[in-house]
Amino acid sequence: MEIRDIRAVLFDMDGTLVDSDAVVDRSWRRWAVECGLDPAAVLAVAHGNPAAATIAQFLPDASPAELAAAGVRVLDLEVNDVEGVEAKPGALQLIGTLDRLGVPWAVYTSAPAQLAKLRLTVSAIAPSVLVTVDDVSRGKPDPEGYLRAAELLGVPVTECLVVEDTVVGLTAGRASGALTAGLKGVPADIELPDLHRLDALFQGLE
Repeated sequence: MEIRDIRAVLFDMDGTLVDSDAVVDRSWRRWAVECGLDPAAVLAVAHGNPAAATIAQFLPDASPAELAAAGVRVLDLEVNDVEGVEAKPGALQLIGTLDRLGVPWAVYTSAPAQLAKLRLTVSAIAPSVLVTVDDVSRGKPDPEGYLRAAELLGVPVTECLVVEDTVVGLTAGRASGALTAGLKGVPADIELPDLHRLDALFQGLE
């Protein structure tokens, strides 16, 4: 399948459409320190993963109540820090190109709805379809969220392009049956240096 065959684009949010790497690092680093954990080890897992999965991995003996409290703490840290959060280079141009071409697009993120809406609003990105970790029973690397996003757009997932920047996210995209595009050197069907490159590919269809 080639770009001309793509009928919809399904984007990850953090690190893909939205530049939030710094705040993600700050929030998880602070949480790790508060819990007496190795920040580097936590950060190696946190990007792209649902927060609950990361927390459970590092607090294996915690009770359900303790896990829930940890989740609330991480969300609080992230919601109250938007410094540096903005659209990734090329994101707004790419979205504009897709809109001109009539190619629908959606966002599926491992972030909860409250955080996702905040970061997207700050970045001036307004998807017509937003699927968050709150909408799925199994987060990435399970494909459920991407399958749901395609369904909401009314496009077969096999005719969609999933754009991601992490291995866990691309694993979900690949498992859904979609074509995949990877940023930051993550292996995918299409490997992108940045979103400007993907924009150029779609502009070639105009």
